[in-house]
Amino acid sequence: MYEWLLDYQKLTNEIDYLEYQLDREKRELKRWTSGDLSKVKLNEHSIASGLEERIAALEYELAHKMNDLFNAKKLISMFDGLDNKILYHKYVEGKKLINIADELDLSPNYIYSKHAEIMKIIKFAHNLTFS
Repeated sequence: MYEWLLDYQKLTNEIDYLEYQLDREKRELKRWTSGDLSKVKLNEHSIASGLEERIAALEYELAHKMNDLFNAKKLISMFDGLDNKILYHKYVEGKKLINIADELDLSPNYIYSKHAEIMKIIKFAHNLTFS
């Protein structure tokens, strides 16, 4: 029912981790090109000798994940129903529930309880799937 939220969160986590890996590799490359390791001679079997290739591979994978994320946002934004709107605003756009209530012209208490109900359903379905 709300598998898209789990898929979306998994995709954003993968992107975050790829960005972390890419940043680490670029910092390491900088050490070898202009930092404290710039005077060390590399051979073809050195771990550092493949940095540029690993960076290129990470950038390629990150670009594809970013495209997937863009497509997922576009698809998710087309879903109907209050539940999907609440989840989209909260987890995709990062809005607070009180702001969502205001935007949807509904009471904050209703949105809070609706969100709690949706999360119970998601957790229950998730537990069924993985038990």
